[in-house]
Amino acid sequence: MSCRARMSEPLPPGLYIVATPIGNLGDLTVRAADVLRRVNLVLAEDKRVTAKLLAHVGAKARMQAYHDHSSEEDRLAVLARLSTQAVALVSDAGTPLISDPGFKLVRAARAAGFAVHSLPGPCAAIAALTLSGLATDRFLFVGFLPSKAGARGEALAELAGVRATLVFYESGPRLGASLAAMAEVLGGREAAVVREITKLHEETVAGTLGELAQRYAESGPRGEIVVVVAPPLAPEPAGEEELDRVLAHALAELSPSRAAAQVAEQLRLPRKQVYARALVLAGDKRDPLA
Repeated sequence: MSCRARMSEPLPPGLYIVATPIGNLGDLTVRAADVLRRVNLVLAEDKRVTAKLLAHVGAKARMQAYHDHSSEEDRLAVLARLSTQAVALVSDAGTPLISDPGFKLVRAARAAGFAVHSLPGPCAAIAALTLSGLATDRFLFVGFLPSKAGARGEALAELAGVRATLVFYESGPRLGASLAAMAEVLGGREAAVVREITKLHEETVAGTLGELAQRYAESGPRGEIVVVVAPPLAPEPAGEEELDRVLAHALAELSPSRAAAQVAEQLRLPRKQVYARALVLAGDKRDPLA
């Protein structure tokens, strides 16, 4: 069977999660374009935005709005179609469900036994992470912070101890305030502001959170923005004075062995080193390595 003949055939029924370009239309995969041309229905976050993409690939599928304000009735209506129709879910840009609506629909479709397919592709969070030059071995996607200062501060406080690179979405008008809050709560970590990814004016600006907050204090740049923040620095090992202070407190209630185990975990020091010091402070002359 020729490729042209296969592409004219209808797709098997089910839900197709289709990643779309975040700026450069050339990033749409061949498979995504094929699916968009062959589905019965496209669920679009904004039909005006998606109409341009469908026209670009020559797709003529009917569109229906599906976004944050869609009701349970809307979701049930979509589920009713999945037994006989192929339905594509797209967002305005990037991978659906990543800071976009859709997870309830996917969960409901799976629970009802319908086929769900994912067509991977562009994602601003992943692209910004690779552009930032920060650690990528462990990261946490946060999305948008709350708009109110108090709630934003609380959210950042919860993230302060996470030992991973943090990835935020942000808008230009809010960028300065968000960076200032990050600098206050997270300290002088390295960070990067990445915007207009894959577009003509793509830009990555690196620096400490304080430096970036100062840079964007007056006005934020235009375009879609991702802020990538480095993990917290590893704490400095406890010095002898701190070790003795913490050990003396523990030895008041515990044996040298138990005190050493507790303090070693608390200060993240080798247990043998702490036990040896505990014996000295306790006046025990036994071989600490025995």
